[in-house]
Order: sequence, then C-alpha cells, then structure tokens
Amino acid sequence: MMSSPQGNTPQWRPTPPQRPPRKKPRVFLWVFLGVQLLFLIWLITGIASGSGTPEDCGTLDAQTCNEAENVGTAIGVGLILVLWAVVDVILGITYAVYRFSRRP
Repeated sequence: MMSSPQGNTPQWRPTPPQRPPRKKPRVFLWVFLGVQLLFLIWLITGIASGSGTPEDCGTLDAQTCNEAENVGTAIGVGLILVLWAVVDVILGITYAVYRFSRRP
C-alpha cells in the first residue's frame, strides 16, 4: 500500500466550471409579438384601403362617396381594434393559466 504524503487525507480534484443553467425558451413572448405584428399589419392595410376613387360609388356625388368611404374605414378600423383587444385579453388569460399551472 502506498501512503500519500499528506497522510490519510483524500486527494481533492478541482471541480470543473459549471455551465450557467439554460434559460427556458420564451415561446409565448414570440407568439404574442407575432400576433401583435399581424394585427398591426392588418390595421395599416385597413387604413390604407380606405382611399378609393369616386367612380366606385355609382350614382353618389364625390363628396358623399368620400364621406361614405371614410365612415366605412372608421368602422373597419374600430372592429380591428376591438378584435385586437379581445385576442390580447384571451392570450393574457391563457398565459396566466399556464403560469399558475406550472407553479410548484
């Protein structure tokens, strides 16, 4: 039996450096941002589509035609904003339920 120069003390090896724990992927964040981007694009295209020509209105004069287009655009944009808010609330509730179900 060989005896170590230190006696009966065990030989300690340095521990290898530990990697920091990996962060969980933030899937919900990217899904949420993707939904926001889609609604923003939809809103911009909805606003931009409100410009037409008076020939599209048939028997209406130009002023009445433009006013009707503006009202229609405002109604469409309002519906997009309401739908956007509803979807955000649903996403928020879904995320809260998911987080609470994962708590220890």
